[in-house]
Amino acid sequence: MVVLVLSEVAATELNLEESFTTHAGIAHTRWATHGVPAPRNSHPQTSGSGNDFLVVHNGVITNYEVLKETLVRHGFTFESETDTEVIPKLAKFVFDKANEEGDQTVAFNQVVLEVMRHLEGAYALIFKSRHYPNELIACKRGSPLLLGVKELNDDVCNGSAFHDAKFLSKNGNPKELFLSSDANAIIEHTKKVLVIEDGEVVHLKEGGVSILKFNNDKGRNGDSLSARPASVQRALSILEMEVEQINKGKYKHYMQKEIHEQPESLTTTMRGRLLRGGSCKAKTVLLGGLKDHLKTIRRSRRIVFIGCGTSYNAALAARPILEELSGVPVTMEIASDLLDRQGPIYREDTAVFVSQSGETADTLLALEYTLENGALCVGITNTVGSVIARNTHCGVHINAGCEIGVASTKAYTSQIVVMAMLALAIGGDTISKQERREAIIDGLFDLPNKIREVLKLDQEMKDLAKLLIAEQSLLVFGRGYNYATALEGALKVKEVALMHSEGILAGEMKHGPLALVDENLPIVVIATHDACFSYLRIISLC
Repeated sequence: MVVLVLSEVAATELNLEESFTTHAGIAHTRWATHGVPAPRNSHPQTSGSGNDFLVVHNGVITNYEVLKETLVRHGFTFESETDTEVIPKLAKFVFDKANEEGDQTVAFNQVVLEVMRHLEGAYALIFKSRHYPNELIACKRGSPLLLGVKELNDDVCNGSAFHDAKFLSKNGNPKELFLSSDANAIIEHTKKVLVIEDGEVVHLKEGGVSILKFNNDKGRNGDSLSARPASVQRALSILEMEVEQINKGKYKHYMQKEIHEQPESLTTTMRGRLLRGGSCKAKTVLLGGLKDHLKTIRRSRRIVFIGCGTSYNAALAARPILEELSGVPVTMEIASDLLDRQGPIYREDTAVFVSQSGETADTLLALEYTLENGALCVGITNTVGSVIARNTHCGVHINAGCEIGVASTKAYTSQIVVMAMLALAIGGDTISKQERREAIIDGLFDLPNKIREVLKLDQEMKDLAKLLIAEQSLLVFGRGYNYATALEGALKVKEVALMHSEGILAGEMKHGPLALVDENLPIVVIATHDACFSYLRIISLC
């Protein structure tokens, strides 16, 4: 697929040497959700041949088919299969209609606010328009968005653009503004950022920045374009990361780098939290973000883990140890499924929200739902200042460092360790489990060295991958603690190798999966020396 896209791009007559004198540029790295990877589906998407409006979009528009049908009826034609294309065309429709009805040109922010009123789903958007040459607008709902601010010294300025008065800051130095869905893209330029909240609109105009609050209730009576949005005041925050963290170093891929960072990331996750020896005679766990809520959690009717994808699998891996040490029933919820069912959440529950980014759309909606039902909400994230970190009652930061690879690696293992420490903290007042807790703490201290030993098998894993590369399907079996590993391993094969793979609970093998097995189907059995080893050994011998 990548080769086909590159050949299609190469066939176009692009002048890669051409330079532009401009104050703004927008671009996007697309993870294809609607439409195949192809130039026609790439961003920015346009409103039409005149490029009246251009948009880049991170997220998913759930009602795009309805909007597309409406726009087609009004004479618009579509060239891509992506949901994003409805946004610039909707902006042009709003702009044209407003100018037909009034004598004055509608403001750019009014057009964007009206577009937001019609969009459903999760999105972070950036708009440019030829009708507003000195303006750029960004907005978000359910997807992360950051505004980075950088002031340049005179000795690093080049290009006439930075000498224009409108690009000078209060101290007379020129400035640059960066909008991104990920801090990793901003850190090489500046550490000063503004975290944009849901429903906020960032309006850049002639060097100035204003932030407006979108109110969906305004304008419902047909006068939306004349409604004045409220302005927002916000202080800048400082990113606590370094440029070196986003470099690949000696590795070919970010995912490979992050796999090999796990001994260090796990050490950082546990530092200052797992205590033994020294001034602390007992082996214990200290989670500062939870200390004021531990009694409430221990009294909970049940603990509900809520997450998506890898984060859900990490919670599933931690469930057995949490049930064992706490004695509190633990249930698992996929965030989207909880919302679809409107599953019961009670005031006596403790809900634990697991998300690497702290911005996962379905998990955020599940958090809102859970807060409305009065449960204690705990956040486990890897991003300081994320929505989940801010909106939960308490939580733990996993301290895994930035993770750039799409397929999670070090964040997954750090999530499991944090939830194991959560189990140790909740069960810390039970005398009968003291010996077991201390054994687990010793095991966690040894974990980084164990991972270093596993990483020495790098070449063996490459050789094994070569044996499986031509296969069409793969089954991964696990049981007990290893069931979550089977699910996560199968997910990695899907995401990275693009091969069909299924993680299967070994105890259910004879209830369906066995019918798929023949002499040609490769099977991976994850079997560690625990209580389930004998069952899994039987499968491996079949």
